[in-house]
Amino acid sequence: MKRFIHHAGLLLVAVLLVAFTFDASTSSGQSSRKRNEDAARQNASLVKDLNWIFGSKPQRGWYIYLPLIKKLIKTKDGPATPKFAAAVARWQEKAGRSPSGVLDDQTLYAMIGVWQWARIKDRTLATADQLLTAPISDFYDVTRALELRQVERRTYAAYRKMIAAAIADRSLGLSHTKRDELAPDEKFLKIVSAFRSPAYQEKLRQASPNSGTAGLAVNSPHFTGRALDLYVGGEPVDTQDANRAMQVETRVYQWLVQNAERFGFRPYCYEPWHWEYVE
Repeated sequence: MKRFIHHAGLLLVAVLLVAFTFDASTSSGQSSRKRNEDAARQNASLVKDLNWIFGSKPQRGWYIYLPLIKKLIKTKDGPATPKFAAAVARWQEKAGRSPSGVLDDQTLYAMIGVWQWARIKDRTLATADQLLTAPISDFYDVTRALELRQVERRTYAAYRKMIAAAIADRSLGLSHTKRDELAPDEKFLKIVSAFRSPAYQEKLRQASPNSGTAGLAVNSPHFTGRALDLYVGGEPVDTQDANRAMQVETRVYQWLVQNAERFGFRPYCYEPWHWEYVE
């Protein structure tokens, strides 16, 4: 009899533990779901209305950075969805932040920190033996001067491999030659600017005195020959929000976001056209 009571007691304890665990799990699931739904409502507003600063320039919303954000947090869902909020929360937790699911200014700055850290750190001026002169067929401007067509050698090799891969992706519809080169009349992914000397950079800064550090850097990664401005649509290098918003919607830009890293290129988040070879 005592043995029966003992087993019955153990069974009751087990049942209570299962019930408690189930209840706690259900409660946690409901809490997470509500959190994500609340965060989704906030993100639906913040994507266009968040006020923040980048390079001393006031910014509004993070819609221009959405392709990069989606890749970073590993989601294909839209910013107004609970699934997007859940992905933000997972990223926040991994980054050591409170997993609210809300993409607020502090979360955005943390994301920008990740993108900026991946960029070129050593901006030593490239030497003549590190550079080659790329053919005019690789450039957006077919009249570009010879001295402005220089590219660091490894960067150019990686660029050529990336172009071959882009051409092979038929969803992009790039016009090309039989040699897997972009056709003369194809503008997308051609080089707008590569190596720039400090003297040439200063000339550009004098021509655009209000460009700021987010536009024309004093210590530019272009000095290395490993920074490429590529044509991704619209006005090639116009930093107006309307132009950048249009550029990030093009198929070639979104392809670069998903694929450029395979070839050693990292983005400068503020300029959709700017990619740096860091391998």
